[in-house]
Amino acid sequence: MLHYAVVFFVIALIAAVLGFGGIAASAAGIAKILFFVFLIMAAATFVFGLFKR
Repeated sequence: MLHYAVVFFVIALIAAVLGFGGIAASAAGIAKILFFVFLIMAAATFVFGLFKR
């Protein structure tokens, strides 16, 4: 999940440098959503790991 967030972030950076503002904004939005999903899943895994012990 984090890998895909980084990939979309890099795509957003490249698109922004090349002047494609719409593509850069959408790729950055997707990267942000994927990053927050990763954080929620990582926190849930950590909490469930604590309860499993």
